[in-house]
Amino acid sequence: MSVEVTRSAAATDMLAVAKVPLAAPRVGGPQLPDLRPAPRPVSQQLIAIAARAPGAPVFSPEMSPRPTFRPDSVVQQALFGKRKKRKGSVCGNIDIQGERIGSYGKGGGCHIPDAVRVRSVSGVKLSTSALMTCDTAEALNTWVDKAVQPAFGKRVVEIKVAAHYACRTRNNQSGAKLSEHAKGRAIDISAFTLRNGEQVTVLRDWNRGKLGKALVKTHAAACGIFGTVLGPRSDSFHRDHFHLDTANYRSGAYCR
Repeated sequence: MSVEVTRSAAATDMLAVAKVPLAAPRVGGPQLPDLRPAPRPVSQQLIAIAARAPGAPVFSPEMSPRPTFRPDSVVQQALFGKRKKRKGSVCGNIDIQGERIGSYGKGGGCHIPDAVRVRSVSGVKLSTSALMTCDTAEALNTWVDKAVQPAFGKRVVEIKVAAHYACRTRNNQSGAKLSEHAKGRAIDISAFTLRNGEQVTVLRDWNRGKLGKALVKTHAAACGIFGTVLGPRSDSFHRDHFHLDTANYRSGAYCR
């Protein structure tokens, strides 16, 4: 017997029971109050089942349409990809891909006590692997994820690194203080490559058109994520790139 027939029969029986009158009063002897409960109203669901057209589909929990399970091969491939990313990550962050270098540099302040060489952050490749501290790598990863990608509609696939670790003074000026680059706490970015192959450069596109305005947004959003943010508005040394570093200042971030 089909599920449809069984349900229709049950509904019909319920409707029939609902129409049975109460028992007639007793003849002779004292009349006792009728303690029989009033019949339960017929369920709207049963009425709907009884009115269902023959042949209409009936779904039970066992018969409900369900999405098919993902093939084991797909699950295994996803897990393999995640394990691979974790194996190639540094700084305890799966989104920062690279290798741990350890103590790196020269004397005289040009030294990174626990350096990492970063290849990509937040799924975006660096044009050349860059030496830096984990604090700087974390800041770069946050900036790309929270500022760069939203500004460019999540289309950035590569960042052009103009400079990273280098044992030198600020702006290579004689007698100047040691640069944050010499401590592994700075990186210079000169361009962004989009998914369609187009390259947006700081020198050519700053504040020009839609993509130029995206550059301005990424520069502004870096302030606070990094301790120092310099760009075309700061001086002639930075007309063609962003300087980003994680130096700490008592007065707060320095952004120009």
